[in-house]
Amino acid sequence: MTLDAQAIDALLPQTQCTRCGYPGCLQYAAAIANGEADINQCPPGGTETIIALSELTGRKPAPLNHDNGLEAAPTVAFIDEERCIGCTKCLPPCPVDAIVGAPRLMHTVVAGLCTGCELCVAPCPVDCIVMLPLLASPAHAALALPPAADSRRRFEAHTERIARRAAERAAVLADKKRGAKTSQE
Repeated sequence: MTLDAQAIDALLPQTQCTRCGYPGCLQYAAAIANGEADINQCPPGGTETIIALSELTGRKPAPLNHDNGLEAAPTVAFIDEERCIGCTKCLPPCPVDAIVGAPRLMHTVVAGLCTGCELCVAPCPVDCIVMLPLLASPAHAALALPPAADSRRRFEAHTERIARRAAERAAVLADKKRGAKTSQE
């Protein structure tokens, strides 16, 4: 049976949290399709996703691999505005661009876009970012995780923007090197 990575990806929660050991949900889905990864490596998806993946792939369901994390209720990032120093270190790791702010100004999380991936927490030098249970978010008492398809599109746009900026930087550097080389001749 040939497995389709897209069909597997459609069952994943699209948090893009990397806890599965892959840089994104699609890469994890491709690894499952290729037989390189087990179906029990997604803590955000938990038991529900393992069962769905089992049904799609025909593989036997297994408990969540605790090396990848623990199953827990969905969370959303919250930035303590009084402690935020505006360093912008939380912006690049957010896979869905759910954090807004400017250098040296307070940042905030657009809670309706946050997938709860936790990737913004570690880079914060002042520990002003905490993960709150989704229903305990002070600003949004009845908030839900964004639809998986929306998170997937935001992640793809984020990834494309990063690649485009890297290519632009590389082109600028190449031009500078050519200019320096020409001036030396």
